[in-house]
Amino acid sequence: MRILSSLSLTALILASAGTVSSGALAQTPEQVAEAALEGAPVFDGHNDVPIQLRARLRNMIGDFDFVDTTDTGADHADGRTMHTDLTRLRQGKVGAQFWSVYVSAALDEPAAVQTTIEQIDVTRRLIDRYPDRLALALTADDVERAVEEGRIASLMGMEGGHSIGSSLAVLRQMYAIGARYLTLTHSRNTPWADSATDDPEHDGLTEFGRQVVREMNRLGMLVDLSHVSEATMADTLDIAVAPVIFSHSGARAINGHSRNVPDSILRRLPENGGVVMVVGLPGYLSEDMRQWNARRQAEKARLESLWQGRPEQAAAALEEWDAANPAPEATIADMADHIDHIRDIAGIDHIGIGGDYDGMPTGPVGMEDVSGYPALFVELARRGYSQADLEKIAMRNVLRVMRAAEAVAAEQADMPPIETPVPE
Repeated sequence: MRILSSLSLTALILASAGTVSSGALAQTPEQVAEAALEGAPVFDGHNDVPIQLRARLRNMIGDFDFVDTTDTGADHADGRTMHTDLTRLRQGKVGAQFWSVYVSAALDEPAAVQTTIEQIDVTRRLIDRYPDRLALALTADDVERAVEEGRIASLMGMEGGHSIGSSLAVLRQMYAIGARYLTLTHSRNTPWADSATDDPEHDGLTEFGRQVVREMNRLGMLVDLSHVSEATMADTLDIAVAPVIFSHSGARAINGHSRNVPDSILRRLPENGGVVMVVGLPGYLSEDMRQWNARRQAEKARLESLWQGRPEQAAAALEEWDAANPAPEATIADMADHIDHIRDIAGIDHIGIGGDYDGMPTGPVGMEDVSGYPALFVELARRGYSQADLEKIAMRNVLRVMRAAEAVAAEQADMPPIETPVPE
C-alpha cells in the first residue's frame, strides 16, 4: 500500500545505482516534501467544517458545493470565506481528516448531546454526497484503504466533554455512530474535568472523569487533551493505557497560551506513546500575537469603562487603537518552531498536524487555508527533516496511535462496559 512504503525515491535510486555520486542524488527541500506527502499524505487532526455548515446553512447541504467553497463569504457575518473544500484539500495533500463535530460549550448538556448528534449526521451526509472523493473511516485500516483508493479518509471527533452529557452510555453511543475521539473539555470546565481556559474547579479529573478515560480506552476511542488544563493532562496520563492525542495544540514554551502543551507533559509523551498535532491558529503560534491580543483586550475593556453607555465612542476609539497598533502576523516558520520544540522534548515520533481550519479567522501567512500544508513541509525539509521524519509527522505517527488504541480495545474486549447509575 502506498502509505505503508517506507522507501524513499532516493533510497530506491541508491539501491540500483550505487556508483552515482551523492551530490548528483541530492534532493531539494521541495522534492523531499513532495516525496514525503506522496508516501504519507497529511492526516489532519482537526477541521471545523461541520460547525460552518450549521452556522452558515443550518445543516441544509442539498445545494452546498463542497468541491469549491471560495465564494462562501456571503454566508458569513464578517464576509469570511471557508478555508476548506475538496479542491484545496487535494492541493494541500490531505489524505485523512478528523472532522470536528463541535458544538458550543455554552449549551446545557441535554442540548449539547442532541446538537452533537445533529453534527455527526450532517458530517456523514456530507461524506455520503461525495463517495468518489471522501470515505467514512472508523479504523486505521479504513484510513489506509481510503488513501490507497485516492479518497480522503473522513473521521469524526467530538470537541468537548459536554457533548456526552456526563453519561458513559451517551459516550458509548457516540462511538457507535462514528465518533473516534473526544476532547475532554472545550473552553469551559465540564462537571468532571478542568479546561485550560476556565478557573480550576476539580484540580484535573474527577473520579467520573477517570471513568470516562478508562471507558474510552476500552472502546478504542482516542482521548484528546487539546483544550484541557495541565492538571487534566497529567491525570489522564496517569491512568491512560492507550496513547493520547492533542488534536490541535502547540508548544507552550514557544507560545505561552494555556491551550498549548507544557514541557512537563511533552516529557511524558514518549512513555504514553501519544502525539501532539500542531495547530495552525496564529494566536497559539506567535507569542507576539498572543501579547498583542492581550493588550487589545485590555484596551477594549478600558475604553468600554471610559465610554459606558456610549458604545459607538468606544468602538471608534478601538478602531483608532487598531490603526496605530497593527497586529503582528504568524508565519509558517512560527508553526515549524513549535514542531522543532516538540521534537526536541518529546521526539519525532510524537508530532502530527491539526490545523484548526474553519475554526479560526485564518491560518498563518502562507498557510491561510488547507491548501498550504505542502509549504510547511518544505520549511521543515529546509530545516533538515528527512523524508522519513516528514512522513511520520504527516500521517504515520497518528496511524500508529490509532492502531495502539485499537489494540488496547481488543485486549479489553472481554471487559464489560463501566456501569454508572442514572439519576433518580
